[in-house]
Amino acid sequence: MELVNLTMNGIALQVPSHYTILEAAREAGIKIPTLCFLKDLNETGACRVCVVEVEGARSLVTACNMKVSEGMKVHTHSSKVLDSRRMTVELLLANHNVECTTCVRNHNCELKQLSNDLGCTGRHFKGERRETIYRDDSYSIVRDTSKCILCGRCVAACREKAGVEVLAFNQRGFKTYIGPAFEACMDDAGCIHCGQCIAACPTAALQEHSNINQVVEAINDPNKMVVFQVAPAVRAALGEEFNLPIGTCVTGKIAAALRRIGGPSSKVFDTNFSADLTIMEEAYELVNRIQQGGVLPMITSCSPGWIRLAEQYMPDVLPHLSTCKSPQQMFGAILKSYWAEKNNIDKSSIYCVSVMPCVAKKTELKREELAVNGIADVDASITTRELARMIRMYGLDFNALPDETFDQPLGEYSGAGTIFGATGGVMEAALRTAADVLSGQSLEQIEYEAVRGVEGVKEATLTVGDLTLNVAVIHGGKQALETVNQLLTSDKPYHFIEVMGCSGGCVAGGGQPHIPAHLFNKGLDIREERAKALYEDDKAQVIRKSHENPVIQNVYAEYLGTPNSHLAHELLHTHYEKKDLYIKKLNETN
Repeated sequence: MELVNLTMNGIALQVPSHYTILEAAREAGIKIPTLCFLKDLNETGACRVCVVEVEGARSLVTACNMKVSEGMKVHTHSSKVLDSRRMTVELLLANHNVECTTCVRNHNCELKQLSNDLGCTGRHFKGERRETIYRDDSYSIVRDTSKCILCGRCVAACREKAGVEVLAFNQRGFKTYIGPAFEACMDDAGCIHCGQCIAACPTAALQEHSNINQVVEAINDPNKMVVFQVAPAVRAALGEEFNLPIGTCVTGKIAAALRRIGGPSSKVFDTNFSADLTIMEEAYELVNRIQQGGVLPMITSCSPGWIRLAEQYMPDVLPHLSTCKSPQQMFGAILKSYWAEKNNIDKSSIYCVSVMPCVAKKTELKREELAVNGIADVDASITTRELARMIRMYGLDFNALPDETFDQPLGEYSGAGTIFGATGGVMEAALRTAADVLSGQSLEQIEYEAVRGVEGVKEATLTVGDLTLNVAVIHGGKQALETVNQLLTSDKPYHFIEVMGCSGGCVAGGGQPHIPAHLFNKGLDIREERAKALYEDDKAQVIRKSHENPVIQNVYAEYLGTPNSHLAHELLHTHYEKKDLYIKKLNETN
């Protein structure tokens, strides 16, 4: 490795020649502020907050994309540098909706933190402001250009993570704003609602469409029985909102918090239970397709972001999709049928609230084809971030709460259910059941490590009895667009493919806690840290296969009959169809 020598603020450094000034500074323990920069995603140097002074250079240079060179002399906090940074931030503030006290990002806004660090007042520049566009007509995503600083991070995330390029810079000069083409609603513009734009945004210019008020109203309605379900990935991330280390599993505290929020008449169940139920239906569907000559490979349908991607951009893959509903929807369907009947409760009085790491779930529950006899499976969905806000709203000291268990019976789950939240987890959980079904015995080998990890595409060939299974795992919209059709047309006969809309799976969903950019830029991989918590939870479970969950067994024995039965299809399965993009609709109209 070639090394270069330089000085930074008078300190001699020796660093790899491929380093940027920003990387060299961080290795030396010097913090250079950034705003538009996200490592490996958005490295344009457009915001110029990271400028530094390099002796001999004609002007200040951006540290995020300027490479070091032999003998370079850098000053990171000279008067000239600080004045420039303050000027830049003051100009941003002059065109910013400074409503910090009521903003949902008031405790983790990067612009606010930077302004405080630099001692900015926001009072130096007065004048015309850009016209504000506020759009909350999407079920999942709210856009507010009054808080946008045009950093471009959301544009890069939409392009490089989702792969759909729905968000772009529109207009020119002072009128520039970020949004979909023709100012379409996000629901119609080809957005897959993965929420990676929200995760990338440093302010509140992009945020989830909040359902908190709707949930609070239901809690206070004496005619409604509020039932919560909590997705597996939430337990691996919620603690971050309360200053716990990344990847801390807080399952027991979530149960305690929701029980106190919902009150004595509410129930707190676990989506892990319906993840086990999903595996029963999906694993048996896979076995049936293999044994009866069905469409192969079968592709998972748990991720609503992936479903939107397939319906809008890849309609040819629709016959390959599993007909199973997602765990969120399966839970609601069983809750309002089996559980309601068993407890003599009017299903129309049940108000099902899901706590999800995903903003696409907000749109998913609105799909008419997921309702059963006109009654929606799920009534409202809140993100991990929204749950944190509710915990604060209800005055709960989260870290001081006791660890409690979920209510029964729909709080019982296996280790297979909990790993759903990590990329490869659905595949591994399904294989644990499918392998037992195909081999006719209970296999001891249940950990399929070949499908774990955060590589963009993971492939494995597994031997189950006399059958050889070829499987693959893909995560992230861009990766799916680039890879799925290649696998379908490959000479290698694949049997099962898992696809997730978010890179890393649900642990890195668009509704999870915001990670400070400086941690991301240092190379911290939240996908791996949060996934560890789920795999540790899996190992801690006595039951680690979905079909061995005793409550799942009871649901089939008492109600559904067998996996993929007529009743199971009526409640737990659905269909998918091609969806036209907004631009196509516009062209047809004209």
